[in-house]
Amino acid sequence: PKDELLPHMDEFAEHLSDAWSAARPDVAHAHFWMSGRAALAAGTELGVPVVETFHALGVVKRRHQGRADTSPPSRVALEAEVARRADRVVATSSAEVFELARLGVTPDRVTVVPCGVDLHRFSPDGPAEARPPGRRRVVAVGRLVARKGVADVIEALAAVPDTELVVVGGPNGADLGADREARRLQAVARGAGVADRLDLRGRMGQDEIPAVVRGADVVACVPWYEPFGLVALEAMACGVPVVAAAVGGLCDTVVDGVTGLHVPPRDPRAVAAALQRVLGDPGLARRLGKAGAERARTRYGWDSIARATAAVYREVVEPALVASTRGQR
Repeated sequence: PKDELLPHMDEFAEHLSDAWSAARPDVAHAHFWMSGRAALAAGTELGVPVVETFHALGVVKRRHQGRADTSPPSRVALEAEVARRADRVVATSSAEVFELARLGVTPDRVTVVPCGVDLHRFSPDGPAEARPPGRRRVVAVGRLVARKGVADVIEALAAVPDTELVVVGGPNGADLGADREARRLQAVARGAGVADRLDLRGRMGQDEIPAVVRGADVVACVPWYEPFGLVALEAMACGVPVVAAAVGGLCDTVVDGVTGLHVPPRDPRAVAAALQRVLGDPGLARRLGKAGAERARTRYGWDSIARATAAVYREVVEPALVASTRGQR
């Protein structure tokens, strides 16, 4: 389990040091805080510049999850150290830049490079899953954990008639009955009187998800907090309007009133109102979907993200090469 990996990072760093001594990389890009700690331990002595992407910050996780946070107690302090020591931090959203500033990382050492989307897999063109006649469809995709806000969408469904909710994520469909969160969501649906309109699909392959997304009238992505929020971006790439919580990276990717609608987190009434607005106005839905597809295509394709990432590598590698040349003289 990821929360039990920390004691192994010193040994991991030793392996990296041995490998990099034999074949020194120009730059190391570490993902998540523990890998950053190992990369810095191995790279500092060898003069290997380290770029760090956290993807999620412990201080944010602790703020929202409290006692439910299973991260090692030392995470916040060690993460802050990694952030301050890395040659460059690549943040995935503007919200993360402010969180990093609170950890003592100056903005000049942070570059925002968002997560990208596979525009070949997620696009408006392609098969769309059929649905029962006369029934509108909301789709939610993600891990079955409370913070993803699926229960809020279920409660909202009570005020959105003639509409079903398809939820993709969690264990395989055959194992949903043994999953605690799946059982809780089913109980929420029974309590809200919408159990007959909830369709828990379980885990699906990446090649299956685009058809499900294209078959939606709207995709709901309303987590309590979210470092980035790739699902909303995938829906936009498919030309489907999005109702998204105004948190984290979703404030960057989803433009309120242009590619989707923002709602406050943990607010089923606001979710219901936003869903009703999109479902009740086909013209608005089309405009949101079209603008979302255009935004995904022009800003978030993998080619664009790769170029931005490569630019960061060049910026940290060139000073290191200059220092190395001076040392040889």
